Amino acid sequence: MTFRWPPGAATGIGSLPGGDPVEAARLVFGELPDLPHVPELPQRGAGAELIGRTGALLVDLPVEIVPSGWRLAAHDGRDVRRARDFFARDLDALEAAADGYAGALKLQACGPWTLAANLELPSGHKVVSDHGATRDLAESLAEGLRAHLDQVQRRVPNARLVLQLDEPSLPAVLGARVPTPSGYGTVRAVEAAVVEQSLRDVLSVGGDGGRVVHCCAADVPVRLVRDAGADALSVDAAVLQRAAYDALGEAIDAGMSLWLGVLPATDAEVSLDRARDAVRSLWSALGFAREAAAESVVVTPACGLAGSGPSYVRRVLALLRDVGTALRDEAG
Repeated sequence: MTFRWPPGAATGIGSLPGGDPVEAARLVFGELPDLPHVPELPQRGAGAELIGRTGALLVDLPVEIVPSGWRLAAHDGRDVRRARDFFARDLDALEAAADGYAGALKLQACGPWTLAANLELPSGHKVVSDHGATRDLAESLAEGLRAHLDQVQRRVPNARLVLQLDEPSLPAVLGARVPTPSGYGTVRAVEAAVVEQSLRDVLSVGGDGGRVVHCCAADVPVRLVRDAGADALSVDAAVLQRAAYDALGEAIDAGMSLWLGVLPATDAEVSLDRARDAVRSLWSALGFAREAAAESVVVTPACGLAGSGPSYVRRVLALLRDVGTALRDEAG
């Protein structure tokens, strides 16, 4: 597999603290030159966070905010207009920061199953409880992402776009752990084959070499993500279960990239040695030679950084960049 990012790359998961998209874009392009990403700034409020932001991309499926969260609506309203306004400002800032940029550039969106597990039907039930609604949602998301990628490509014409789908709820969907509106029950599990097909359909928008699934759950379904066509799997090294190691090793052997969250997402004691050791420890446990890590591993924070302080974020991004450089040096 030829990836769209270079060996030894480092990147962020997506979210950052604060509310200034210009400052955030400059930070990302300054600290993560091999694989910058479009910053997400959820502290701006509803419509800037994962579900509302992705809801703004949907085609012919309007959404709105209700007391319990985001819900499918009859028509576009001020909630989705605000989310699209946030997006427009983010892309303006991106275009300015990426002026003249030629290289890999990552965009993030909520994956179809996490979106279905969090977005409500007009009845108040989760979309994931209705097979037909879930299928329509995935189709709408794929169409919206295709248009979004086209828009970003026009703004940054020399970028090699990478699409990351955030799927933290994937294990809950597979394991019947999505709660019903009452909170006393759960939505029945969705068959793995159905989950895989919808995920594959949405991932296909990203094209070969540029499709990533991020799931920071301990029981990430490695084989399903691989079979759905992802070129990379993004995980949290600190919580990944040893039971996943065999499937992960097989996936890497087959050409999948491992995006490894090696530094905490919230303020903590961090160092270059700690981050580098986290990579080496897992890579060794998977049975691979140290010098091969740069080709297959992209280092990241454990999750989004929106809950961290600005100085911690700068420190983490700088350390990740240095870890990527160290991996390249070890590869010779």
